[in-house]
Amino acid sequence: MSVRHLVHGRIQLALHMLQDAPGRPLLLLHGLGERSPEDVPAALASWTGPVCALDFTGHGESSVSRGGGYTCEMMMADADTALRELGEATVVGRGLGAYVALLLSGARATQVRGAILCDGIGLAGGGSQPGSPQVVTVPENGPAVPDPFAMAELTRDARPPDYATAYVHQALEFSGLEAPICICCVERPSWIEGVAQEPGVCESSLEAALQRYAAI
Repeated sequence: MSVRHLVHGRIQLALHMLQDAPGRPLLLLHGLGERSPEDVPAALASWTGPVCALDFTGHGESSVSRGGGYTCEMMMADADTALRELGEATVVGRGLGAYVALLLSGARATQVRGAILCDGIGLAGGGSQPGSPQVVTVPENGPAVPDPFAMAELTRDARPPDYATAYVHQALEFSGLEAPICICCVERPSWIEGVAQEPGVCESSLEAALQRYAAI
């Protein structure tokens, strides 16, 4: 496994190259508090092309954002930095990474050749409505990675269904794919339920989703 170091603002991101092969890359986005795997997960073994995995800001081998300020849109910009390095890619996201994959599929519709949303830590976020304002505090002697500010802030971010479906509409309009987003989740927070009701969003097993997007 090799690592490419990418620059996103003042952050250095770690993009792990798990499998070198010809074809379109599969980009893995991990869950909240997790990091990229060291090898291709068994569930993704059927993908014959390159497989890459990104450590979000404040996770794994990527830099930590001083003073916090973590948002899912910031994580989307991390993923966009990886996408610029890779070109077109199919994206698989777990938990937090699933929400980021959805956002990326709309923001970069012509480059994301299928977004696969899977269960994992941080899938629900802070619910569909903003909560009461809170000052985020973290333990002074806590672990440096994952960044405690990331853990505190990204579990509280609001994810309204209509905001999520706006990205679905962009993916449907600009990607050229019949079904640019595939849901493989058992957990069903409100934003997933909203996305699932949109025309052009499919639901299947992970294996079937990989086969679908490998064929395009």
